[in-house]
Amino acid sequence: MIYTVTLNPALDKTVVIPHFRADTVNRVTNVRMDPGGKGINVSKVLAELGEPSVAFGFAGGTAGQTLRRMLAERGLESELYEADGETRTNLKIIDPASHTNTDVNEPGPQVSATALEELLRRFLARIAPGDLVVLSGSLPAGAPADTYRRWTERCRQAGTRVFLDADGEALARGLQAGPYLIKPNRDELSRLVGRPLSSCADIAEAAQGLFAYGVRKIVVSLGGEGALYLTEGKMWQAQAVPVPVGSTVGAGDSMLAALALAAQRQMDVDQSIRLSMATGAANVMTSGTQPANYAAIAPLLQKVSYKAYTL
Repeated sequence: MIYTVTLNPALDKTVVIPHFRADTVNRVTNVRMDPGGKGINVSKVLAELGEPSVAFGFAGGTAGQTLRRMLAERGLESELYEADGETRTNLKIIDPASHTNTDVNEPGPQVSATALEELLRRFLARIAPGDLVVLSGSLPAGAPADTYRRWTERCRQAGTRVFLDADGEALARGLQAGPYLIKPNRDELSRLVGRPLSSCADIAEAAQGLFAYGVRKIVVSLGGEGALYLTEGKMWQAQAVPVPVGSTVGAGDSMLAALALAAQRQMDVDQSIRLSMATGAANVMTSGTQPANYAAIAPLLQKVSYKAYTL
């Protein structure tokens, strides 16, 4: 089973505003609401790929009730424990005229150390050896910076593989526990290693230094430039699949979902790269954080191209 953990979930409100401008009145031409947060996005995509998952996390207030209801309506199994305060609502502004996406993200409710420990206790009681755990997204206010390190350690002790998708101190601390896979983008990896990464060679060199922590796989998303897939001593450079852009929000989460499915189903490198690149590209064609269905993903699988390198 695949379990996703979203400690700071959200309702994602996506609005379309042609010619969006600051400091003036803007007219919305379309609006949609989706359950969100990076781990929940992963669960949504897994469902479209035909893979069951369980979404763990916190939810609070009226927005939290709405989040639970929306997940249930999608048929997604979730265990979202009550948090004090209100689950955040994140605003995504899409301007099709200028081809821009603007995110306005709320901080979310504060979570106590006691609540985090209780959630971890319940989580560990649910998972089993051979399961795959996706720890993804920002930490809520009140969560220690080493939260992902602690969760990764305990999950590994329970016999599971951990996929970690985080940024800043949360990623740096989590890395110390040796997750199976990390999926930073170029900027996140640059912040992690403390230097600019202007070329694929720079990225590959930075990534190779991280395998000493016990990481087995590193995937670096490069937006419109594609992605790099790395193991110790090897790299696969995949080109982006050209598609019409609806929204880039959640493309990385879609890639991560496909990588988790590929690992759980023991797919080979070729299948993993094709599925993750095609799933990410298909997501770009949708609105907001709405996941693409497999009918949109399948035609893109053979359009994925990549080259392999020995480092």
